[in-house]
Amino acid sequence: MSAELAQQLPQILLWGFLYFCRIGGLLMVFPGFSSARVPVFVRLMLAVGISMALTPLLVHMPGAAPPADARLTPDMLLGMAFQETLKGMVMGLMARMFFLALEFLATGMTQFIGLGNFPGMPAEGQEPVPALVSLIMLSATALIFVSGLHAQAIAAVVESYAMLPVGVWLMPADALEDIVSRLARGTFLALQATAPFVVYGVIVNLAIGLVNRMVPQIQAYFISLPLIILGGLLLLYFMAGDMLGVFMAGFAGWLEGE
Repeated sequence: MSAELAQQLPQILLWGFLYFCRIGGLLMVFPGFSSARVPVFVRLMLAVGISMALTPLLVHMPGAAPPADARLTPDMLLGMAFQETLKGMVMGLMARMFFLALEFLATGMTQFIGLGNFPGMPAEGQEPVPALVSLIMLSATALIFVSGLHAQAIAAVVESYAMLPVGVWLMPADALEDIVSRLARGTFLALQATAPFVVYGVIVNLAIGLVNRMVPQIQAYFISLPLIILGGLLLLYFMAGDMLGVFMAGFAGWLEGE
């Protein structure tokens, strides 16, 4: 180890800790990584490993490189660590908004096709959700890793240093505006993905309601429930690939900055 590198090593380690704060903040709330099924120790080691791998790159990037005359007091370091963690969490929260919107509309979809009362274990959170919602969310989460979007999210963190350099405060108004816009876009994407089931539920329930009004002696809702479920499952069989494809394409477009 050269004398110059040995002299810069404490500063590099200090800034590596700040990189870890932003990356760890992202992984705390990013879909897949933040699941309660992933042990906390595994998430911690993953954040440490990614931070160590990216530190040699980041220390030479504008916005992330430490100033030559940087002298940080403990108070300044604590404030900067809070800032960096907050920035990473906001980025992860914007990604999670897409999946929260999908979970919300998938829950409504299961109600439309008559499967809302079948309990299941949640794929991401802690709240119980219908079994079909768990299947959809687990499939969407798995597609993140299969399609390499998890690596793209890490690349987005690296690119974020150009817009939000280390030491620059995150503006709450801008962060809130970004979160709201991502929630709106995520809801629109989820509605696009689940639209066939919404249309199916409206048409079927309207038809059954008319039959029930025309022939009140027949318990139309009780008799038709197995047919509604069968039709919904057939629709899911033919539309599941396209539904998840539309959603993941929109999610990937957001990660690419489109």
